[in-house]
Amino acid sequence: SNSNSNSNSNSNSNINRNMANLPPALDFPKVEEEVCEKWLKETTFKTQTRLSQEREDEEYTFYDGPPFATGLPHYGHILAGTIKDVVTRYASMTGKYVERRAGWDCHGLPVEYEIDQMLNITHRDQVLEMGIDKYNATCRSIVTRYTKEWESTVTRLGRWIDFENDYKTMDPSFMESVWWVFQQLFKKNLVYQGYKVMPFSTACGTPISNFEAGLNYKDVRDITIVASFPLVDDESTSLIAWTTTPWTLPSNLALCVHPKLEYLKILDKKSGKKFIMAKSRLCQMYPTMSSKKWKPAMAAELYEVLETMTGKDLAGKRYVPLFDYFTKDEDASQYFQVLSDNYVTDDAGTGIVHQAPAFGEDDYRVCLAHKVIKKGAELPCPVDSNGLFTAEIPPVKGVHVKQADAKLIEIIKESGRLIQKDSMDHSYPFCWRSDTPLIYKAVPSWFIKVEEIKDRLVENNKKTYWVPNNVKEGRFHNWLTDARDWAVSRNRFWGTPIPIWATEDMSEVICIGSIAELAELSGVTVDDLHREVVDKVEIPSKKTPGVMLRRIDEVFDCWFESGSMPYAQKHYPFENKEQFEKGFPANFIAEGLDQTRGWFYTLMVLSTALFDKPAFQNLIVNGLVQAADGKKMSKRLKNYPDPIIVINKYGADALRMYLINSPVVRAESLKFREEGVLGVVKEVFLPWYNAFRFMMQNIERFESTGQKFVPSLDKVRGTTNPTDVWISAATQQLIKYVNEEMQAYRLYTVTPQLVRFITQLTNWYVRLNRDRLKGAEGGDVDAETGLQVLYDVLLNMTTVMAPFTPFITEFFYQHLRKMQPSFAEAADGGGSSNPVKAGKSDSVHFLGIPTYDPSRLNQDAVEAMETLQTIVELGRNVREKRLINLKTPVKNIVVVLRNPSENVINAITGSLKSYILSELNAWDLTIVPQEQEHEWVTLSLTPDFKKLGKKFGKKMKAVAEAIKAMSHAEAVAALEKGSLDIEGGTVDALTEMVSKLSFSKEGEQWESASTHEGDFVIAVDCTQDEAILAAGRARELINAIQQLRKNAGLDLTDKVEAFFSENETDPLIEAAVSGNVDVFRNKFKGAVPVPKRFAPDWSVVIGCETVEIAGSKVDVTICRPAVA
Repeated sequence: SNSNSNSNSNSNSNINRNMANLPPALDFPKVEEEVCEKWLKETTFKTQTRLSQEREDEEYTFYDGPPFATGLPHYGHILAGTIKDVVTRYASMTGKYVERRAGWDCHGLPVEYEIDQMLNITHRDQVLEMGIDKYNATCRSIVTRYTKEWESTVTRLGRWIDFENDYKTMDPSFMESVWWVFQQLFKKNLVYQGYKVMPFSTACGTPISNFEAGLNYKDVRDITIVASFPLVDDESTSLIAWTTTPWTLPSNLALCVHPKLEYLKILDKKSGKKFIMAKSRLCQMYPTMSSKKWKPAMAAELYEVLETMTGKDLAGKRYVPLFDYFTKDEDASQYFQVLSDNYVTDDAGTGIVHQAPAFGEDDYRVCLAHKVIKKGAELPCPVDSNGLFTAEIPPVKGVHVKQADAKLIEIIKESGRLIQKDSMDHSYPFCWRSDTPLIYKAVPSWFIKVEEIKDRLVENNKKTYWVPNNVKEGRFHNWLTDARDWAVSRNRFWGTPIPIWATEDMSEVICIGSIAELAELSGVTVDDLHREVVDKVEIPSKKTPGVMLRRIDEVFDCWFESGSMPYAQKHYPFENKEQFEKGFPANFIAEGLDQTRGWFYTLMVLSTALFDKPAFQNLIVNGLVQAADGKKMSKRLKNYPDPIIVINKYGADALRMYLINSPVVRAESLKFREEGVLGVVKEVFLPWYNAFRFMMQNIERFESTGQKFVPSLDKVRGTTNPTDVWISAATQQLIKYVNEEMQAYRLYTVTPQLVRFITQLTNWYVRLNRDRLKGAEGGDVDAETGLQVLYDVLLNMTTVMAPFTPFITEFFYQHLRKMQPSFAEAADGGGSSNPVKAGKSDSVHFLGIPTYDPSRLNQDAVEAMETLQTIVELGRNVREKRLINLKTPVKNIVVVLRNPSENVINAITGSLKSYILSELNAWDLTIVPQEQEHEWVTLSLTPDFKKLGKKFGKKMKAVAEAIKAMSHAEAVAALEKGSLDIEGGTVDALTEMVSKLSFSKEGEQWESASTHEGDFVIAVDCTQDEAILAAGRARELINAIQQLRKNAGLDLTDKVEAFFSENETDPLIEAAVSGNVDVFRNKFKGAVPVPKRFAPDWSVVIGCETVEIAGSKVDVTICRPAVA
């Protein structure tokens, strides 16, 4: 707080309220960089946390899903980071203590894949040759490569997160908690070892999750073949099966049919051979059957049906194997038979599917169910972890499976078993890291029994609140109800080792849960838990003296680590036990939609298994940010603008606002467009800044009269000006709304309301009161009241928007605070101490979000103002229709309102009338009383066909005609009664009919406009007589004089004399001035412009310009007041 007191004493000694530092256009990115420097110098984030701890605020727990620091942050990270920052800033400004720690995912494939490329490693044996210690040291060296870049981008984005006190999944404390989590599951009998057919990356040499396998599908062309399998009891007849992966055929152990499908035994006329296949798939053998020319009579030329049967009849039949590599296996007596299962379809192939249980999930399941293979037992799998054939298949030994097809097909052809060879285009999964085709492969894995706790997962999901809810009840719920056991082991090196020590034959297995337990059982104390350290540690057997237990080979899938993050970041249960348990489950988490099957799922599984609770209470799911054309953002294609360039161009606040105002905060996709960010600057920040600057200029002008501006809530509450009352009410409504929406975690609803509010503030409040705030109308007392109201609005808005746009609000606050009496208390460290106050506190982010004041909500004032705005907008439309310039007045505005409230009538004929006349430059305003409405408008009713069609059926046509034929008086009567009896039924006038007013008065001088709903009609008397035209010219002359004053840099209080000269033959301007003397007197404090011929010779000219008024050129001059 030392630096704080210095900065305060400096700013205090020189309360700088002048406008020199408020340029007409603000460079938002530059201001943000200055704010960043201020926060860094004054350690503002740390101070906010300290103040919160000192107040003993209730803790609000937030978990940050750890990203990998091996790549740079992209829009997905920026989006999730913004959501997290808005919510946690809001929490800390509403009386909560929020710990925000950065975390880093350090282990796993992303890191290993980069190292493998760097060191040119293609096989796991190369890692063992170089040594796991050297390999892991290389991995460790790149893990934090980009943490500094992350820190600078995240900080520049305005996100407050603690990088000093971060956690890494490779920290021994984190890894020890992961061991503890696993041991708890092991003790609960939720861990087992088995085989699992998994998507497998041969480039990375490891299985990957189904979730990862779905990340990168590509369209490819693959070879397909149909092969024959002669029956053992009738070798002249063959079953035929189709496959898209010929390389799996050497591992064929069975064939599968659908029990209820119809199969045929046919004689192929061309070859003279007998085949068995599905009846519905004959087109696979005879493609002409799919052509338009095909006629059933042609079948006799191609084949003859010898026998019909169902799949059930084929089950159990034995066939001659295609290859004899596995015929000598001890279980071979169970191999090479026909099985039946409902998964077989007849939409492709022959209706008979070849089974290689080592390379297909369904194959494994079906073979296991029919006892062709045994659970947990070795099974024929002649492919190593790099996708190369082993010595078990000599012709293709050492060849990658995807390159082996041609050789294998040649062997099948030579043996006379190849029936067909073709190719097909289809979508195929590729490894998301190495961009190589995945295969499916059975791997021995350690599993968590998720299926056993599935019901608890579904129950715990019900206790959580998601935005949007449809992801929770749809995608996530379905994923939980279909949950499979989770394979958590990976055959890799850089990860948290699975803490299982066992004998070679797995007859003795123990699971370790801490460093202390390992030391106790082995006598070795370690300070790192990576493989190069713990793999050397052996544990003496308790069952068999002299035998040593060694650690199994596998490490954890990094999803297990991120799912353990709530416990491991706190080193639970070894430290912070009480703090963790008090703050669990977390109040809030947020990540992208792709985490539904990733982090959200692993968090839920582990918290349910450990504590039977969800890990979080509230969750915001964001959608994906795409390139402008809707494609995936790609560094290679450079199809999106660099985030840092966007921030440097428009500012982080604008980027934040753009992202959280998009469908992406409701888990939908956003097509990122740079012009959208620019739109936020134009629509939100520029008008907001202009209103702020205008207020500051006028406070300075007010103080130049020798008075001091001191913010006073009493003056704000005491105002009777209707626009003051309205804007105050609208501000309180905004505060109420933002608080309600933020408590419901609906960020996307806040920005549209804010944009609306800023429009109301700048386009209506400031514009309507421009002259008043300048002191040119109603004097200084009224000007001060308006400025008090505007100050109150801007201070409230600045505070309420601080979590969303942290930079611009800090900038505004630093100016606004200086006027507060409590600003004096900021000296000597006061600005960074409790209690916090607007003025005293050094940052807007130390303040509390305002709560709304119910006494200042005023629906009447809001309604009246909405009516004023509608009248003004319709009035402008009418002027445009008739091409009447706003400088030319109109005689009368006539307004017809459908059932207006008394409050609205009183306001627009009373206190708001002058504003309407001024905005529309009109001489009079008439509100038509109800009894005279029929002279101006016609009320027409239209039936709601959707509602009434059901009620009246065939009579509907007659009902519609009767309703449309009603006169104005009948329609009014029906609405007043509320219903209408017609064709033997009753129509509800309010809910089953639509009413519209339309203008119907005769007369050329009238031009009208009505609202879309037809509840509001305005008509303007467009008569253009000499008096109207003269008033228009007078207004144009006023504008010309104002412009000259502005160009000369004059202040409102500076007096000048104005002269004009025009074409003497037709002195229109002189007539306009003499007919509107009072208008000039009011505008220029008594100084009425006169013709140039009356100007004294000694006049000192300040400015002169030739302007066009009413089609003729006029010279306008302003001079210093002359003393005659």
